[in-house]
Amino acid sequence: MIKALTLATAAALMLGACSTSPPEHFYTLSGGADTQPAKPVQYYVEVLAVSVPQQVNRNQFVVTSTSGRIELREQQRWAGPLAGEIGQSLSTAVTADLGAIDVFRTPYPDKLPVYRISTNVLRFESVMDSHALIDAVWSVRQLSSNQVLTCRTVASEKVGAGYDELVLGHRHAVQKIASEMAQVVRGFGSASGACPTTQTN
Repeated sequence: MIKALTLATAAALMLGACSTSPPEHFYTLSGGADTQPAKPVQYYVEVLAVSVPQQVNRNQFVVTSTSGRIELREQQRWAGPLAGEIGQSLSTAVTADLGAIDVFRTPYPDKLPVYRISTNVLRFESVMDSHALIDAVWSVRQLSSNQVLTCRTVASEKVGAGYDELVLGHRHAVQKIASEMAQVVRGFGSASGACPTTQTN
């Protein structure tokens, strides 16, 4: 009888511990975008898989304190690995800006030019109550001519308090990078086909 009571008490304590665990919160870089009217398709793009630093390419938030300490937040997570989140968000933003279709790994007709976009994120920095920063080197290659233009964007966004603000800052940073990519695609092969001059906040 005593043994049975002991086991029941232990089980109750374990259930109590589980019920008091902090809930996990999931975030995405692709959600919350303004709905834009559909544009006629003028381009095809191939937004390739994004490369990010290994230390941040995980589901958990990797937050940097103002003193430079790196902290892993188990309860705050991306909906998927960070590289995939950035890639999906870039694809959505670039295609919406250009009126393009992302044909990565998809057959496509030959009637429109295809621009291959490669992205290497050098830094993905999340500083609570301070800023969200993405430093990326990216290139646009026109497949028919094999011409390529390589650019770098450092997008830094000031953020308020809390994780929602931090995610919003990163969304704005991705939007800035995507906007510059679209600008290069539009000007490709012309006198205006040069890397944009980035202005950070």
